[in-house]
Amino acid sequence: MSNIEPVRIVQLPDGTYTYADHLPTPIQPAAVPQVVHQHIHQAPPDRTVQRIALGSGIGAGTVAAGVYFGPLLVGALTAIAANLALLALLAAVLAWGVVSVVKSIGGPDGKTAAKTLAKTRRCRTDGPDRRV
Repeated sequence: MSNIEPVRIVQLPDGTYTYADHLPTPIQPAAVPQVVHQHIHQAPPDRTVQRIALGSGIGAGTVAAGVYFGPLLVGALTAIAANLALLALLAAVLAWGVVSVVKSIGGPDGKTAAKTLAKTRRCRTDGPDRRV
């Protein structure tokens, strides 16, 4: 016979059962802290277009160029659109400023010039056959 004792199970006051001989967890040797390099990436691009391109016989170099230059093109077009929007805003502010200065400094002649300018603008937007 072996000298191994059977596992003892006891019933706790709440009615549940547990092992009577809980062993302490062994002490882990002190390990050198490991440096964890975590690389955080953006979501991968959608590869559907690349898969279709490769399936249709286009070379991998063309697909790689599309992957590389596609975001660059989007960035360049966004920068151009932002510049144009800023220039349009600047032109509107300057035009408003010029009209305000002409109205205030020009006296009656300035007010007449501003009205004439407004009529000219309306005629251009309404069409050539709708003169006021």
